[in-house]
Amino acid sequence: MPSSYHSLTYHIVFGTKFRRSFLAPDVRTDIYAYIAGILKNKQEKLFAIGGVEDHVHHLTTCSPTVGLSDFIRDIKAYSSKWLHEERRLRDFHWQIGYGAF
Repeated sequence: MPSSYHSLTYHIVFGTKFRRSFLAPDVRTDIYAYIAGILKNKQEKLFAIGGVEDHVHHLTTCSPTVGLSDFIRDIKAYSSKWLHEERRLRDFHWQIGYGAF
């Protein structure tokens, strides 16, 4: 085959450390927009995003040239830094693990 085609779409879920309820409705709105921006900068497509006070779900593409764990690590690191700096949530942390389906 002279060219490659891929279509890798993941349902990714990750939560707050100790499932603490950091993500109030106004924070969720902002963090969803921020995560959407991260994905746009990575040239990925975001199909849906949502969640509750202690975890986030999103349905997105991920390039096969990027390791999925690195992709999720970047999303969590950048969004956590943003929450610390912009929302002043100094005690905020994402959990170590994640689900990707």
